[in-house]
Amino acid sequence: MTQSYDGNWSAIALRAPAGESHPIRMIYSDPTCTDFVGAPALAAAPYFRAVLGTFACPLRAVRLMRLTPGSVIKEHRDHDLRFEDGTVRLHIPVVTNDCVDFRLNGLPCPMAAGSCWYLWLSDPHSVANRGPEDRSI
Repeated sequence: MTQSYDGNWSAIALRAPAGESHPIRMIYSDPTCTDFVGAPALAAAPYFRAVLGTFACPLRAVRLMRLTPGSVIKEHRDHDLRFEDGTVRLHIPVVTNDCVDFRLNGLPCPMAAGSCWYLWLSDPHSVANRGPEDRSI
């Protein structure tokens, strides 16, 4: 058990801070970083390149994240991730199941696969995968 999660989660960087090559540093969203580039995984993913090309805005960190069955990301806040501060994080579930419980300010946010969500993540939020399949965003 760790301080911020129980179970297993993983991430793959599609866009990362320029000059970073260590996998952990590539997925970290440093709020002071302004120079991001396509990561090696993005070069091998033409569909994701096409999807990202539809966003008419600068892209910073982009990552695929997986939360395995029975895993929980405990309630936390991602400071400075709101439109009013100049940076937002979008969630686009790729694979999910009906037993994923994403909460923002204690309220459920049922996110269907393929939907796109802007959430005020400076507020308390958490996610639990109580289903039989991975959740990937």
